Amino acid sequence: MQIGLVVDATCDLPKHYIDQHQIQVLPISIRIGDTVFVDNRDPQQRQDFYADNRLDKGQDAESVPLDTDAFRQFFLDRIVRQYDYALVQTLPGSRSPMFNNAIRASHGILRDYKAVRAEAGVEGPFALRVTDSQTLFCGQAVLAAATVNMIGKGMRVSDIRNRVNALIPFTSGYSVVDDLYYVQKRARKKGDKSVSWLSAKLGSTLDIKPILCARAGESFPADKVRGYPTAVEKMFKHACDCIRQGLLEPVVCVSYAGDENRITELPGFRELKLCAKQHGVELLSTGMSLTGGVNLGPGAVNVGFISETTTFS
Repeated sequence: MQIGLVVDATCDLPKHYIDQHQIQVLPISIRIGDTVFVDNRDPQQRQDFYADNRLDKGQDAESVPLDTDAFRQFFLDRIVRQYDYALVQTLPGSRSPMFNNAIRASHGILRDYKAVRAEAGVEGPFALRVTDSQTLFCGQAVLAAATVNMIGKGMRVSDIRNRVNALIPFTSGYSVVDDLYYVQKRARKKGDKSVSWLSAKLGSTLDIKPILCARAGESFPADKVRGYPTAVEKMFKHACDCIRQGLLEPVVCVSYAGDENRITELPGFRELKLCAKQHGVELLSTGMSLTGGVNLGPGAVNVGFISETTTFS
């Protein structure tokens, strides 16, 4: 059985990793002012997007996920000919209609795939499973990387599904944002109250930066630290502490909303890289998705890992 992994463009995995493991990416449209971009994790497009400082220009911005018909067509065109079973992982249903659109589209896909496979000379049935990752950005990435490892080990589909479901409650994506007013405005549009207007005002006045956590379908402040560099360093230190205690899957992902070459210069990243190497943990780093940048603002940093330690230290 040929098993394929499908993620949406908010999943912060490096392009070389996506290509190496033939991960399929569901694109997401980004509207900034009157301009529309298609986020499909293209590195050059992402670098140009951040270099142009589009998020600093005060224009209204929003992300537009695939609707039901577009999702169905993506699968019929790209997936059903290549795989016998597709594992689909999306950003949380609490944050985006992507998950529900995928669920609704799956019925049409399962109704229409036979003719497509027959035309391509592919025998046998096709099936898919849509999973709500219940986390964001690098949290999605480590869940996807864990799934890649399971597929590589030759695990049965049912065992992969069960393992992924068991990992989801322990999969976290932590973020430090540079501009609290920016993220508060974006969050308010989505009904997310993880950063209130009062918190944004006080945080900006006192230079208090929350360390946000996306886990189990919720977003909440895990800690508050004075100063952006100190907050980033503390977030990475927490990742190191969890690595030392033992991760449920040996992978950590880091993303940055800006020039990804600056990741190595972030406070605490060098220590995180050394800690990961010492404990046999794969460390993946990449520029943040355009969707992540739109929601968290320029300069945002994200780290994801899967750990039983859910209390921030």
